[in-house]
Amino acid sequence: MTTITIGTRKSKLALWQAESVARVLEANGAKTVIAAFETRGDKILDRSIAKIGSKGVFTEELEEQLANGTTDIAVHSAKDMQSTLPEGFELIAFTDREESHDVLLSHRQSIDLNDISRPLTIGTSSVRRVALLQHYHPHLKTVPMRGNLQTRLRKLREGACDALMLAYAGVVRMGYQDMIVHSFSIDQFIPPVGQGCIAIEAATILSEEKRKLIRSCLNNPQSELVLRAERAYLKTLEGGCSIPAFGHARLVDQVIYLTGGLSSLDGSWLLFKTMSGSTDDPEALGSALGTYVLTTGGRAVLEAIRADQSE
Repeated sequence: MTTITIGTRKSKLALWQAESVARVLEANGAKTVIAAFETRGDKILDRSIAKIGSKGVFTEELEEQLANGTTDIAVHSAKDMQSTLPEGFELIAFTDREESHDVLLSHRQSIDLNDISRPLTIGTSSVRRVALLQHYHPHLKTVPMRGNLQTRLRKLREGACDALMLAYAGVVRMGYQDMIVHSFSIDQFIPPVGQGCIAIEAATILSEEKRKLIRSCLNNPQSELVLRAERAYLKTLEGGCSIPAFGHARLVDQVIYLTGGLSSLDGSWLLFKTMSGSTDDPEALGSALGTYVLTTGGRAVLEAIRADQSE
């Protein structure tokens, strides 16, 4: 029997993802072992991701285990993956994708984002969410909110904010859907690249036998096509989770429709566009959209963002 060792972060959501992957592998005849590690992004919670380095914040330690053979695969939220992987690593599977939109969680019965007389305080650690909230709802206040879901919920209970802005996929996977008081339109609050999907990373040294087994039972071909387009878009921007870039692709009748864009940190400048392309070359579509954003004001905005974050 083939044994596959799965590396993951120690958070409750990451362990849930690893366990779901393990169940599929075991149903297909493999034996699995889960090894959990703390990453830099898990340990450092008093600074923004941009200040601690956006590349590999949630993946570096897991990749070390892949490289030395301690683990065979690493299970990630696809949105946490840097747009360019270090040499010697690759993404070998993308799972079925959950709905990708953002939601608000609160102990209140209802939330009215448009009530200017009673502006809300929203907790979020995402520069994208902050920028989009400031663009569409400038009267709202945002406060930094890092840590795992349970930590954020505790801070919510303690009154640090009125609501948490989170990904629907993670909320549902953790069983907190009853606390959802608002769902954001995916056409307006465009999600980050990869949101709602689990990505399986491996070192290129992984045996072909294990690679074939993993792909045959875990890879969703539609997820792979749209994620390849989204990731090529982010790669063209040389982006990561410390810039307010976003991109979401859909597959309709074998045509990929990719919507992507960029915002300034304060939401005062916002650009997005939808392009379509063939399933034969998803990366070409992503690159074309990324080039459009860069040449339509995006390059100057990115330079300003990176200069601000380096201070």
